[in-house]
Amino acid sequence: QVQLVESGGGLVQPGGSLMLSCAASGSIISINDMAWYRQAPGKQRELVAVITSGGSTNYAGSVKGRFTISRDNAKNTVALQMNSLKPEDTAVYYCNAHLTSYSGRSTYTRDYWGQGTQVTVSS
Repeated sequence: QVQLVESGGGLVQPGGSLMLSCAASGSIISINDMAWYRQAPGKQRELVAVITSGGSTNYAGSVKGRFTISRDNAKNTVALQMNSLKPEDTAVYYCNAHLTSYSGRSTYTRDYWGQGTQVTVSS
């Protein structure tokens, strides 16, 4: 029932900007951390940025100063503003949310993942 839907990926030139967004929907009670991960070809999936329900953030060293993660708790969305993009930022970007949902009278707390969106930085 819970779904995370991402949008905003695409092709950009080095030095350009792009904003990714992710919307969580379904039988959600609360959302704890929300995060963006990425996976480049031949590489392991890595954490890019995370934001807590209270708004505190943390970033991978490779993106600090260039990327900004934000969320709108009223809309159950998280965004990633990416500036000064580099070719090494090329990857599939995945939205992640640790949340509590319900089904009938039961509740479940676990991670959910978006489908991924391709970001390509190239001339």
